Order: sequence, then structure tokens, then C-alpha cells
Amino acid sequence: MSPSFISALRSGLGKTRDALAGKIESVFRGRPILDEETLDELEAVLIQADLGIAAAESIIDSARNRAARGYKLNARGAMALIEQELSAILGAQPSALACATTPPTVIVVVGVNGTGKTTSIGKIAAMLAARGDHVILAAADTFRAAAIDQLEAWGRRTECTVVRHQEGADPAAVAFDAYQAARARGADYLIVDTAGRLHTKSNLMEELKKITRVVSRECPSAPHEVLLVVDATTGQNAIVQAKVFNEAVGVTGIVLTKLDGTARGGIVVAITQELGIPVKFVGIGESVDDLRPFNPDEFIQGILRTE
Repeated sequence: MSPSFISALRSGLGKTRDALAGKIESVFRGRPILDEETLDELEAVLIQADLGIAAAESIIDSARNRAARGYKLNARGAMALIEQELSAILGAQPSALACATTPPTVIVVVGVNGTGKTTSIGKIAAMLAARGDHVILAAADTFRAAAIDQLEAWGRRTECTVVRHQEGADPAAVAFDAYQAARARGADYLIVDTAGRLHTKSNLMEELKKITRVVSRECPSAPHEVLLVVDATTGQNAIVQAKVFNEAVGVTGIVLTKLDGTARGGIVVAITQELGIPVKFVGIGESVDDLRPFNPDEFIQGILRTE
């Protein structure tokens, strides 16, 4: 990860850092011992930062066990403990994007409207194209003409071919034609855009299932990735979305957008721990370079280190 992006990530996580590290320091200020009142306040801070109840309870249990063994825990010690716990949850290494044994690698991208789904697709395509991969985009969100136009604009910007049908066409037919084109042209990646509507709509879920069935008939191992794009500012609602989409189409990774606009960046931890779905990309701005692979260590440092 480039130094400029690390700096931007740290800056973007400022609100989350204030909500977590800043408040933890306040909890311990003037308290020489770690008592139950302090633990209760610390747990409340962790939950309010959207780390999730499971992660908060795990951290508090570890703190309580250390206190029982005679360890003194001040704000700095609490930060170190939280860092260890978060590292255990998020893992030490970034979760790499899948790569099919025989190209193309098929990535289906899902999510509700307003999360930045199509924009995220464009940025991922730009990232792959910049490293020399041949990428084809499938405009399978056929319900909005604007979605097709937006994807085609990204296609021109990234010099990636876009396979499209007319507005209102069968999304699965678009995915089928796009897969055939990707295979015929020797593409490395096929990224499929899908309709973004409320995750509570059963017809959307059935449509997504149909798209995945169609591509899996052409390639049994496909889709190789199902990426769910979620808006970090929605907090715990992101977990609700992830559960529903995961039940329908088996989400393999999360793209977390708008991380710079919220104090709820801890949702990264909650999603990973409660659903076992890795965060693969994070977005911290509007430019094409502001969506990058998620690095657990850089994220943890960004929300805990105040210096």
C-alpha cells in the first residue's frame, strides 16, 4: 500500500479513531485501577464504535482476566490489548482477490442502491487494468439506464470492454453473453454489475441467484467472487444487508465504501467476526485511487494510534 494511501486512510479514519481511541483515553483518565465500572464504560465505547457485541465482549473478557491475574491496565495497556484482539479477528494479512485456475475469473458485485456499487466496480477494474489484466464488464443492472451509462463511462475511462443489452433486458442473459465474450477474448477478469435495490426485495434476490446459476453452468467454479458493496456510514445495518445477501448468493468478500465519512469504521470488525466474511476493499474518497485492498494492520493502526 502506497505511503500516500496510508496517510489518506489514517486521515479518513479520524472520526472512528476519535470515537474509539479518544474515548478510551477518557475512560481511563484519573482511574488508577481497572474496576467493573471502568470495564462497563470501556465496553460501551467499543459497542458505540460499531465493533460489534461479540468483539466487545471478547475484549472485555480478556481485560477482566488480566486484571484477575494482577495486571494493571491503563489506557495504553487497553489499546495494546484491543490491538491484539482485533488482529486475531481480522487476521495478519490482506485477503487476496480470487484468481481462477483457468481465466476468466468471474466477480459478481451486489449491493443496495446508494452504496457506490458501480463506482466501486469501475475502481476495481482500473486497479486490475493498471497491473496489466484484461477486464470485461457486464452491465447486468438493466433496470436503470443510468446504471448502464455509468458503467460504460467507466469502461471508457479504464479501457475495458462493456457488454450490455437494452434497458429492461434479462440480467442473466447479459451475464451469459459477457462470459462468452470474456472467454472468447481471453480476458483475465469478468466483473458483473447487478441491480441495486433493497435487500428485502425477494425478486432481486431471485434475480441474483439466476445470474450466479447462469455463470456457474458455463464454469462450475464461477462465480469466483461475490463482492458485496456496503456503505460504512450505515453501521450495523451493513451486517443485516450482508446476512441477507450471503444467504442468497454466498458473499465471499466485502467492499466497504465511504469509510472516511463515518465514526462507524469499527463495522469492519463486526462484519468479519459475526459473518466470517473478509473485507477485501475499502474506499476512503472519490478519486479512482481511493479504493484499495484492505490491509488489517493499517486499519487497526488507523483507528487506535493517536500519535
